[in-house]
Amino acid sequence: MTITCIEELRHLARKRVPKMFYDYVDAGSWTEYSYRANEADLQRLEFRQRVAVDISHRSTASSMVGQAVSMPVAIAPTGLTGMVHPDGEILAARAAKAFGIPFTLSTMSICSIEAVAQATNYSPFWFQLYVMRDRQFVASLIERARAANCSALVITMDLQVFGQRHKDIKNGLSTPPKMTLRNLLNIASKPRWCRRMLATRNRNFGNIIGHASGVANIDAMIEWTQQQFDSTLSWQDVEWIKQRWGGKLIVKGIMDPEDARLAVAAGADAVIVSNHGGRQLDGVSSSISLLPAIVEAVKQQAEVHFDGGIRSGQDVLKAVALGAKGTYIGRSMLYGLGAMGEQGVTTALNIIRNEFDLSMAFCGKTEVTAVDSTILRKNIF
Repeated sequence: MTITCIEELRHLARKRVPKMFYDYVDAGSWTEYSYRANEADLQRLEFRQRVAVDISHRSTASSMVGQAVSMPVAIAPTGLTGMVHPDGEILAARAAKAFGIPFTLSTMSICSIEAVAQATNYSPFWFQLYVMRDRQFVASLIERARAANCSALVITMDLQVFGQRHKDIKNGLSTPPKMTLRNLLNIASKPRWCRRMLATRNRNFGNIIGHASGVANIDAMIEWTQQQFDSTLSWQDVEWIKQRWGGKLIVKGIMDPEDARLAVAAGADAVIVSNHGGRQLDGVSSSISLLPAIVEAVKQQAEVHFDGGIRSGQDVLKAVALGAKGTYIGRSMLYGLGAMGEQGVTTALNIIRNEFDLSMAFCGKTEVTAVDSTILRKNIF
């Protein structure tokens, strides 16, 4: 099967992943305005093509928070990845390791920190931290990430409350999922997914069950989770985490220049401009439209990374041109994973790097560090 773009992976994933889990990936909150705006605003940016430039020695290599990367892309933290494809976090981490880019494991992953570390021979990966009310549990997550050789900690700041996602409500996606007749019939129509899910032991939230106090099974986890997302989260908590962690700290969910400055003051080595893929506050601006102002606010005191709507290597190049030191792919990776497992993630990464490389060439750029806004015909933001 010849796959030429991320959209083809999306169509294949839709056929192979149970509807409730596919819709969990491919949905935004409320009207999905912000979800659509992330992609639409990237598409509005146009390149300035150059010719008669020596592009024979170009490279897509760069670095993110001091770590060498084969291209300025990391895999974003995504919850329930192991339900899109059994052992999904492990497969995505392996693909990222082989490709030479960071993989970020979510707190709400199916495979545990320890399982991913063991499967990748304790090669460094990043861990995304949700700040729970139980600070002892948070501290234990930090120590587990350290023991697993994680090289950066990512704090997600925009999930103090949950956005309302209509597709999830209609599909009965809860913890655990509601096994209605419609859901059971749909899952039964995905025999490949069923066989692989039966073959793995990774079917629950591996970072929580058996680790949080009093949480020994899925029922206990439901009750615990409902009480744990912390509406009092503050920059003082970020300072506490930075002090306890001591390593590279990345703050995700920044959509305002003032919040970017506060994140840097709290100890962030990088901030991620992100509206959570349009899955939290609907009606908020696209991530790419706010990137230039946040780059200006930080003024090189920390790296600025970008997340939201990347479906091609051209999208990566546009974000880099507007000042992003690195970018993240969530849905693009999940489409590949759902379509073809580890091979699908590798296919998605190859597509993005090839498009990034060729677009750099057409714009007359040979190094990522030399890319700037002059490659765009105009900055519409």
